[in-house]
Amino acid sequence: MDIRAATIADSDVIKNIHLNAFPESESALVSKVAVDLLNIPTRPKVMHWVAEVDDVVVGHVAFSPVTVKGAGDFSGYILAPLGVVPAHQRCGIGSRMVKYGVQQLSDSGVNVVFVYGDPEYYSKFGFHADVAKPYLPPYPLEHPLGNRSDPSSLG
Repeated sequence: MDIRAATIADSDVIKNIHLNAFPESESALVSKVAVDLLNIPTRPKVMHWVAEVDDVVVGHVAFSPVTVKGAGDFSGYILAPLGVVPAHQRCGIGSRMVKYGVQQLSDSGVNVVFVYGDPEYYSKFGFHADVAKPYLPPYPLEHPLGNRSDPSSLG
């Protein structure tokens, strides 16, 4: 498996990954968000990576920048969405993409990475609710998790 930066040319395959990876009730929204994030210019930029197996893209992950009021030197990102086509799920591809993304962000000086997702899944990568508690989201979240962007905590 190889991981590489995603490009606009990957839009259709990224859309299809998320359409197939998520339940029907969520898939249209998640796939739209994933593709929209490819086209939105931000500073700092949204980071996208895709996983390829035998030159076929089978997974996608995006990390979007977040800001904290009054913290000028703060550098944070949120991991979302993460998707792997069903035929390649439970093979470690999602885990490798999360670890790769957090490592890349850590190497570039990012202070914290957030995720909103299943605590059981994301805790194995060092994401914990305690890290996210000091940061108030603009709306209530049931499972906010954070990671200090320390690759050694990724298990």
